[in-house]
Amino acid sequence: MRLLADQTAKLLAGMAQALNALAALVADPARFSPQDGGSGLRVADWLPAFVNAARAFVTISAVALFWIVTAWPSGAGAITWVALTLLLLAARGDQAYAAAMSFTVGTLLAAIFAAVTAFAVLPWLSIETFGAFGFIIGFYLVPAGALMRQPRLAPVFIPMTLNFVPLLAPSNPMQYDQAQFYNQALAVLVGVGAAALSFRLLPPLSPALRARRLLALTLRDLRRLAAGHARRDWEGHVHGRLLALPDEATPLQRAQILAALAVGNEIVHLRRIAHLLWPAGDLEPALAAVAHGDSATAAAHLACLDAALAAHAAAAPGKQIMLRARAGALTASEALTRHAAYFDGGARIGRRLSVR
Repeated sequence: MRLLADQTAKLLAGMAQALNALAALVADPARFSPQDGGSGLRVADWLPAFVNAARAFVTISAVALFWIVTAWPSGAGAITWVALTLLLLAARGDQAYAAAMSFTVGTLLAAIFAAVTAFAVLPWLSIETFGAFGFIIGFYLVPAGALMRQPRLAPVFIPMTLNFVPLLAPSNPMQYDQAQFYNQALAVLVGVGAAALSFRLLPPLSPALRARRLLALTLRDLRRLAAGHARRDWEGHVHGRLLALPDEATPLQRAQILAALAVGNEIVHLRRIAHLLWPAGDLEPALAAVAHGDSATAAAHLACLDAALAAHAAAAPGKQIMLRARAGALTASEALTRHAAYFDGGARIGRRLSVR
């Protein structure tokens, strides 16, 4: 009952805090600001970011080398487009290659329609006024913009819509320089094509690997927390990793990271009141077992701690503190027992990780 009451109170306090923040934001947005400058940058796993950075470096360097060797006049434009495409699509993860290919196809179609408009439609109709020009390009942009709203067609029609006007490059008066147009179009196509190729040659981490790394990183931090290394904003970091779990993660993996979160929260709470528990019970043997990846021993020590606290609860002046400590010990013990394979077997994986 004590555990249920404490968790219910925590839930209600969180809801009240969220509602108060919303009320403050609506009433006076200018006064709404972080209390201490925020909790800092939280990165669930640095390795995907390093992979994206390496891919961008290699691809941009290759395009720059091609520009230097060939003395291509539009090489700078190609570098710009490859950088933009990599930045836009890198966050897609394992969907980045398919998105880059759709972006390339859409850009190619936009270049074809821009060429037809620039060198066939506009000269043939002798367009001289802005109204007539807007009417002509509206025949392309309005249907393309409407089709862009369809989820299945969006990956192709978004670049078709966005890149049409930059490729057409309208001016006053209109200039019909085919060499300049094809150089510019080729720069765009080379940029987005090189980005798509880079996602194939240097693919992002697979969802299964990302999920395993997030679990191992969380377990590593839990062991450090149990060993006495303070982890600033432990709960916030684990929440970030829980949100970063790919959709392909199994329910068991999500349950394991939630179990690690629960054990870590109880470690923080029990360590904070440890001086009030002595001599009724000693917390350190249980924490040492957690730090060494021995969940059975840790659960046994927590059971002993619970029994010792129960024996002293009636005589102790801080009865409520004792009850909360017992609830925390039981929560941690149950999580360690239920997910013993994760807390024990994941140790070897966590120790091999060198990228936080």
